[in-house]
Amino acid sequence: MKRIFLIAITTIIAIIFWTSFSQDTVDDLPGDFKELAFFRNENNTGPIIRKYAVSLTDTLWQEMEQYGQMMPYTKYGTTTVFYFLQGSDMPKNLNPSPPSLDVEYQSSCVGKFERNATGLSTFTRYPFRSQAY
Repeated sequence: MKRIFLIAITTIIAIIFWTSFSQDTVDDLPGDFKELAFFRNENNTGPIIRKYAVSLTDTLWQEMEQYGQMMPYTKYGTTTVFYFLQGSDMPKNLNPSPPSLDVEYQSSCVGKFERNATGLSTFTRYPFRSQAY
């Protein structure tokens, strides 16, 4: 009886570890995502603001949104990811205040993922393109 109990506990622990370590990560997504720049505010008493600039090989819209969903998020703040195609002008730094990118890089940005304090996420294709025609 004691032996069966130990085997059951060992099996349950093994399953927990296996499911924990076999989950998908950003490295499993197609598109060769590479982090270019990162910003996190120093203020730990207010909202936590995370901003990322990421490069990828192609405009894989669904994977871009999935990547954004996998990024760290806190219910007390926001997470923003800017996407750039490899070979285009890409930032090395991000600014804390919007629009976060220097003007010279805005035209190269192909996508923007945001998750706000309520957990609502939005994904925008070509976020800095003018809507006026």
